[in-house]
Amino acid sequence: MQRELFETDHDLYRESVAAFLKREVVPHHDAWEKEGIVPREVWARAGEAGLLGLGVPEDLGGSGTDDFRFNAVVGEEICRVRASGLGFTLQNDVIAPYLVGLTTEEQKRRWLPRFASGELITAIAMTEPGAGSDLQGIRTTAVRDGGDYVLNGQKTFITNGINADLVIVVARTDPDAGARGISLIAVERGTPGFERGRNLDKIGLKAQDTAELFFSDARVPAENVLGEPGQGFVHLMTNLPQERLSIAVAAVAGAEYMFAETVAYCRDRTAFGRPIGRFQNTRFALAEMATEIDIARTYVDRAIVLLNRGDLSVEDAAKAKWWTTELCNRVMDRCLQLHGGYGYMMEYPVAKAWQDARIQSIFGGTTEIMKEIVGRSLGL
Repeated sequence: MQRELFETDHDLYRESVAAFLKREVVPHHDAWEKEGIVPREVWARAGEAGLLGLGVPEDLGGSGTDDFRFNAVVGEEICRVRASGLGFTLQNDVIAPYLVGLTTEEQKRRWLPRFASGELITAIAMTEPGAGSDLQGIRTTAVRDGGDYVLNGQKTFITNGINADLVIVVARTDPDAGARGISLIAVERGTPGFERGRNLDKIGLKAQDTAELFFSDARVPAENVLGEPGQGFVHLMTNLPQERLSIAVAAVAGAEYMFAETVAYCRDRTAFGRPIGRFQNTRFALAEMATEIDIARTYVDRAIVLLNRGDLSVEDAAKAKWWTTELCNRVMDRCLQLHGGYGYMMEYPVAKAWQDARIQSIFGGTTEIMKEIVGRSLGL
């Protein structure tokens, strides 16, 4: 089905993003996967090329527009070239709303120009060893002591965790206030008591640095609180729909890419004297995937329109997130099956795509949590 989401400016921007990725990323990504991290200089070049700082005011070095369609272009093009190590969408889609919408003027000037240029790499630390999707179960504490907060606790599975210069830490500032006792505290590189653990060894996303973070009496200035103290849970709930939509954008784009690769493979690969695409079972499998991907794309494009308008609900974002990520995993699995034994070989793109996609139904809130969100909205 023909897409009607983008305008000329978005199409021109897509060409620019694609050219950057072809020049600066594609030739090197295999090496980055072996190293387990993307070099910092790539972030700086991405900032120069305009891939970072989307949603940041122009006078602070950013795009000057909060049109999420530009974010979607970046996410889709990264998926198209299978550059799963890049943390750019985390910077643009997840972190930017916090640093633009919750910061004071002093904080904006301190962080946003370097954020947009790629000099300042960011992360958000929600998940803990004993608290994943249940944000109210976090145990990391931040106790006020004069002009500082003293931070103690541990975070894990933190994307950009090794490279990050600024980490938004979700911490409990009032142990007796439940959800109202959670705050967001920005912790800067070099803070005494802030240590990074392992760059974690994952099934997929091999070039993406994912780390453990440790805080032991880390003293953070009180002026590094984002938004209102005690309102961290509210701030998270406000921004999570965009994060989940970003994941949905990537899920559909990944499914589209691998589906196209598999159609081409089924045209060329022969069995019993004819291309495997001519067998009815293959055609039916491809027809089902084509239909489901098209329907998912239509829903996600509509969700982008609603987000730009300020009307994307928590429930609709949850629907988009769980459905598209489960679809992406189904598509990757069926595409691998259609490749036969070759699909299990890492030299074929489908094997890596299958590995990289598996996390999508887990991070950003598991499928089960997304269904719970939707279920609660039904008034049962």
